[in-house]
Amino acid sequence: MTTTVPEAEVLRDALGLLKDREQVAERLLASSAKHSFDPDKELDWDAPFEDGKWFWPPELVSLYDTPLWKRMSEEQRILLSRHEAAALASLGIWFELILMQLLVRHVYDKAATSAHVRYALTEIEDECRHSKMFARLIAHGGTPWYPVSRAHQNLGRVFKTISTTPGSFTATLLGEEILDWMQRLTFPDERVQPLIRGVTRIHVIEEARHVRYAREELRRQMLTAPRWSQEFTRITSGEFARVFSVAFVNPEVYTDVGLDRRQAMAQVKASGHRREVMRTGARKLTDFLDDIGVLRGVGRRMWQASGLLA
Repeated sequence: MTTTVPEAEVLRDALGLLKDREQVAERLLASSAKHSFDPDKELDWDAPFEDGKWFWPPELVSLYDTPLWKRMSEEQRILLSRHEAAALASLGIWFELILMQLLVRHVYDKAATSAHVRYALTEIEDECRHSKMFARLIAHGGTPWYPVSRAHQNLGRVFKTISTTPGSFTATLLGEEILDWMQRLTFPDERVQPLIRGVTRIHVIEEARHVRYAREELRRQMLTAPRWSQEFTRITSGEFARVFSVAFVNPEVYTDVGLDRRQAMAQVKASGHRREVMRTGARKLTDFLDDIGVLRGVGRRMWQASGLLA
């Protein structure tokens, strides 16, 4: 008589035994049923913005503590936070469109009746709502939509076409965890506009499930994927880290608030505070990726070059 050993008993990495894929998905589906939100109904879109309140915590605004920041008026600093919040929402939409396509590719040939696939479809529903929420926030704030550069648009198109499964989940975590760290600082901050706090609160609660799903699947993939796929993941994730770190600041915001674009970009690049913000925001993720073997070789050097890893 042959005994089948459950997958959870044989898959182990530096973090310990992996949890059963179906059990993880069932728990996430139950959480989704209890803690999902309709932003159109949950948030007060008719309330006016409050005078003197920020649209992003000042310490997270790209120019914070630079010489240029110190010369700006409080009104101009708040205006910059308004445009940077719109730029980050625009970046979030770009990223979530990529993520939704990666998730569809992931489940394309898997059993549609499995909890793992049903949760992926639930996450796609979440991301659709988030993208609409971000788009409405941009329109409500009276700022432009800030698309990523044409080069980054094309790189994203290539990446979502050629990415392997572990590469897809690494990129998912990169896009989700840094913004999540910033938003966890934003939604309880009473200096920030109530609408922004409401948007970030919804996003944080729902993204926590997405991070859990991606982390568990990436651990599995880094144990079971072919060696070439693991190495390809290390390199492509390093390149995506570089792209994401650059795309995190949209230079058009400086022009739109009356600043010299070239001077502002130079000061952001030289800012020790900004460098520390980005590394701190990525630290939880980079520690995890290091533990499961993603940050090795050439890929690790690319992450270091991105500024997200010391």
